[in-house]
Amino acid sequence: MNLNAKNLIRICAAGAFFLSVLNCASHKPDSRRTLIWSDEFNGKGLPDSLQWNYDTGGSGFGNEEAQFYTKNRLENARMEKGNLIIEAKKENWENNKYTSARLLTKGKFAFQYGTIEVRAKLPKGRGTWPAIWMMSENMKKWPDDGELDIMEHVGYNQGYIHASVHTKKYNHIQGTQKTDTLFVKDASEKFHVYKADWTPEKIDVYIDDHKFFTYENKEKNNEAWPFDRPYFIILNLAVGGFWGGKEGIDDAVFPQKYYIDYVRVYQNK
Repeated sequence: MNLNAKNLIRICAAGAFFLSVLNCASHKPDSRRTLIWSDEFNGKGLPDSLQWNYDTGGSGFGNEEAQFYTKNRLENARMEKGNLIIEAKKENWENNKYTSARLLTKGKFAFQYGTIEVRAKLPKGRGTWPAIWMMSENMKKWPDDGELDIMEHVGYNQGYIHASVHTKKYNHIQGTQKTDTLFVKDASEKFHVYKADWTPEKIDVYIDDHKFFTYENKEKNNEAWPFDRPYFIILNLAVGGFWGGKEGIDDAVFPQKYYIDYVRVYQNK
């Protein structure tokens, strides 16, 4: 799963430049880390209820999203052929015109520091907005308690993968969020590994072992660094919203599927 200079571009303040990656993420045993939690999605039917909860509803979830997130509905979230499939469909559901799913490990698994890897193939099309992200297990107020976005992709800007953090001091409401972007030409055609390394000193985000975003704990205070507490994992596929729907929703692209091959969390030694 090699990425070459034609399909991997980093976008930064200085402009765009090409990067070359010779090798994909290695899955060889690593003595420097221990697997502490995973879901390989090798079953069939609904996602494992011992591993995942659901967010449900069609309230927009603070982002003016257009979908209704369902629960325990195979049409929107299921294990199939070794993958978790989150599917967004064009259908009327409780005053919403689309359905999808948002799975989270809150109340079932959270961790503080370590490495999370998610191997995924993204949906495409204007109006789709898949994400891999994390929030505080004891979230009391957003963004004060922090948010880590490992992967976000808005379908009207195909192939541009975003990683960000949101804190009280740095967030998109104030226009101060810390973020960076990597272009992956075949993000919707092939699986890629989205990874975050999280330590007390910094958070590094990678695609296929290529680091493209770093957030450092420079200020040593809660307003800038709330990442000193357990966080849970979220996988979702939104439709529309203030960002995902910025250029409208193309109904012709639905249904759209978001494939997740695995989620693995490691404790680093």
